[in-house]
Amino acid sequence: MVALVSALRPDSCVVAEVRESPNHGERRGDSKPDMILLHYTGMANAEDAIAKLCTRGTDVSAHYVVMEDGYVIQCVAEARRAWHAGAAMWEGESDINSRSIGIEIGNPGHDFGYPDFPDAQIEAVIALGRDIVLRHHIRTDRVLAHSDVAPQRKIDPGEKFPWARIHRAGIGAWVAPVEDAGASVCGPGDSGAAVAKLQEALKRYGYGIEANGRYDDLTTAVVAAFQRHFRTARVDGLADRGTIGTLDALLAARK
Repeated sequence: MVALVSALRPDSCVVAEVRESPNHGERRGDSKPDMILLHYTGMANAEDAIAKLCTRGTDVSAHYVVMEDGYVIQCVAEARRAWHAGAAMWEGESDINSRSIGIEIGNPGHDFGYPDFPDAQIEAVIALGRDIVLRHHIRTDRVLAHSDVAPQRKIDPGEKFPWARIHRAGIGAWVAPVEDAGASVCGPGDSGAAVAKLQEALKRYGYGIEANGRYDDLTTAVVAAFQRHFRTARVDGLADRGTIGTLDALLAARK
């Protein structure tokens, strides 16, 4: 029997294995990758998740999977458009798949106990992320969670993911969270200038939201996504002083 040789060649030196997925296409409109999107696999077994990502007809894929022990698998070439983001929005862009490199992190997620991310796994995410950032010149504030770009659908990689740690290693935006929760400044059902100001700040950072002045379901979901990434002390979708202060600090740091 002749062994089949994959046409896919690793884009990164940290790749330990190639398992080619058939689920990919051309990046649209001559788009180049200028984002990294982090996910968790969200299945009880990471190997089952890889099988799904690499099975024709599932219509899902990612460029990379990082296993719990730090073993890195590439499934789609970086030059290709993998199918990992789904319906999403960031900085006014809706075709996130054409602009991003998707990294799935082996973790069963909230439906299966949501364990901590092992040190070896995070170190591998850092090594892979650094390599991608350097080769594609990706801005720190465009290393994002799936929940950031799809806040009403997704919560991964979740509040346990160590964003501060990967930032210290040179990947992603971060500021020290403002922990003074205090009373909520605004929340579901509220409307008016304070809500519009919050929505405008979230939109300026990149979230897919308009400043309509109504604290609706989308606003609640976006605030929760922001908290899950940048201020995990309380993830409830309520805009308390800590959330607003952290958002203001991130915007100031980006200037």
